[in-house]
Amino acid sequence: MLQPGIKGHHEQIVTPEMSAARVGSGLVDVFATPMLVALVEQTCYESVLPHLDEGQGTVGTLVNVSHTSATPIGKRVWCDSELVEVDRRRLVFRVKAYDEAGPIGEGTHERFVIDTARFMDKLKAKG
Repeated sequence: MLQPGIKGHHEQIVTPEMSAARVGSGLVDVFATPMLVALVEQTCYESVLPHLDEGQGTVGTLVNVSHTSATPIGKRVWCDSELVEVDRRRLVFRVKAYDEAGPIGEGTHERFVIDTARFMDKLKAKG
């Protein structure tokens, strides 16, 4: 059952493929903001997955995250999340991201619970 208080944690090592220069969000070889957003989404998604009914999933719909400190290639980054609001199918998470030197970002992320088969049928109808 989905209820506030569910926590998540995910960590990874920053690779060259995750750099701003590589993903097209800047010119420097540091952990890219789009990769921070991906880390946030993965952390939140994985945290609620065990609490969903069979055939359900979640999709991200809103990200409001600051990226406040650069992280070099080769360093470890992680995200901690907490589900703070459940409004029917809408899930709101508070997120904080870190590297080995300290905080690198924080904010909120929203996801919606979906029926995966129905979602895919709607997607196929778009062509």
